[in-house]
Amino acid sequence: MAEENTNTEVQDVKNPEEFLANFNWHNYEEGIDQVEDEKLEEFEKLVAANFVDTDDDAVVEGTVVRMTDREAIIDINAKSEGVISLNEFRYNQDLKVGDKVEVLIDVREDKTGQLVLSHRKARTIKAWERVNGAHDNGEIVNGFVKCRTKGGMIVDVFGIEAFLPGSQIDVKPIRDYDQYVNKTMEFKVVKINHEFKNVVVSHKALIEADIELQKKEIIGQLEKGQVLEGIVKNITSYGVFIDLGGVDGLIHITDLSWSRINHPNEVVELDQKLNVVILDFDDNKSRIQLGLKQLSAHPWEALSSDLKIGDQVKGKVVVIADYGAFIEVAEGVEGLIHVSEMSWSTHLRSAQDFVKVGDEVEAKILTLDRDDRKMSLGIKQMTPDPWTDITTKYPVGSKHTGTVRNFTNFGVFVELEEGIDGLIYISDLSWTKKVKHPSEFVTVGDKLEVLVLELDVEGRKLSLGHKQTTENPWDKYEGEYGVGTLHTAEITDTNDKGATVALNEDVVAFIPSRHLEKEDGKKLKKGETAEFKVIEFNKEFKRVVASHTAIFREEEQKNIQAAAKKQQSNEKTTLGDLDALQELKDKMEGKN
Repeated sequence: MAEENTNTEVQDVKNPEEFLANFNWHNYEEGIDQVEDEKLEEFEKLVAANFVDTDDDAVVEGTVVRMTDREAIIDINAKSEGVISLNEFRYNQDLKVGDKVEVLIDVREDKTGQLVLSHRKARTIKAWERVNGAHDNGEIVNGFVKCRTKGGMIVDVFGIEAFLPGSQIDVKPIRDYDQYVNKTMEFKVVKINHEFKNVVVSHKALIEADIELQKKEIIGQLEKGQVLEGIVKNITSYGVFIDLGGVDGLIHITDLSWSRINHPNEVVELDQKLNVVILDFDDNKSRIQLGLKQLSAHPWEALSSDLKIGDQVKGKVVVIADYGAFIEVAEGVEGLIHVSEMSWSTHLRSAQDFVKVGDEVEAKILTLDRDDRKMSLGIKQMTPDPWTDITTKYPVGSKHTGTVRNFTNFGVFVELEEGIDGLIYISDLSWTKKVKHPSEFVTVGDKLEVLVLELDVEGRKLSLGHKQTTENPWDKYEGEYGVGTLHTAEITDTNDKGATVALNEDVVAFIPSRHLEKEDGKKLKKGETAEFKVIEFNKEFKRVVASHTAIFREEEQKNIQAAAKKQQSNEKTTLGDLDALQELKDKMEGKN
């Protein structure tokens, strides 16, 4: 039939030129009728108005039209429907057909020609737009606290993980972060770092505005001496911070209790409600000083009026210093025991040698000043004064055994009993040794035999001696090494002035340089052994001087003296003969 029609048309054509001019080449080439330009423009407008341009990266809203086990089919009014993996909807387990979702065209056409969409990317883009808008406009946003992290919490805000610092959770310190996990809370976006895609939120900022108004109202009504109710907000080693309802005040540790305490947690605990009194505040009332103990009467006011000097009291050691110890005789009432009142001993000691914190002690009241609230006590007064019968116990000349307690450059302090100390001068330690410092002779804690040399009862002083407990060996040495005695010894040391020789373990003799000369004119040297004669012996100063030269010089002197005597004798004989001859001559001449 088609061929017949065509042939008929060809046969009907009478004018070829007219036929070519009116021939529909579009239909011949495309196989369809040509659409009019007006209708085509109208169609394009309809498409632009009703279909999404898949070349655009903008986020659009789509409708879930079908769901499979793995994907959701989304209609976004494009030329074809798109797909999104259900993994992107894990946060929304209730997703169903007909729900509106935000999507972004991820792949315009995959291998199968399918339009691939992304809900996660669209959600992220929109989330950042919302976060930026909330930050710029100061809007309040809802966030889901996911977990803890170092220094704070991680919060999901519009699908973005934001950081909530621990200091921004609440106006008061948070001790249990876990109580906020898996909770939805309101926040303000306080900081955005676009470079690192970081968002910081704050819950504290939401309540600070209300607190600031409340704080101004409270501060405006503050007066010294005013009693307020507060909650323990924080406890430190130096005091306690109290929340007065948006305004913080500090109770210093010294204002917590009339008694001494080591740490504020001995008196209060966190979140405890208590009444406090305002002691002071600065001009701006930003630093408020509070007191707790001031709400009760001072313990000194309740102290018995019958208590007086000389009474015996019991107490507990609460503080120890080098100079003494503080004893709490009643709650909030303390007395000082000076170290000098702890023992009758006079040598210097520390309070730690007698008591320690927590000890229960008995003492006597030495001074009592109720106005200044001061009391001094004494422990040594609980026992008799050992110096009372000192002359009977330790008369001059008596021997005793004592303990070395201390020493100085000039002597040793020896304790005969608690409260009885005596001094041994360095010169009274040994008869023979030349002691330069007491530490060369004794050590602290040594037991030492002593002899009482002097006793001053009024001055409470004892003079002791150790060497006096034994005989003075120099009495014997005076006979053995006296002047004129001869000894053979080795020269142990030499110097410009002379040399020294050890005559025994105690006696060392000094040889002056001119007394080292030998008979041949040379001088003795170190290490040489020779005979020496003692030419000086001083028992008091333990000084011995000897000479080698004197030995042969004395022999020479003896020879000289003997020769002189002989010569004198010879001379007398000659002169006697001359006198006899003269007498004979005179007689003869007389006769003549």
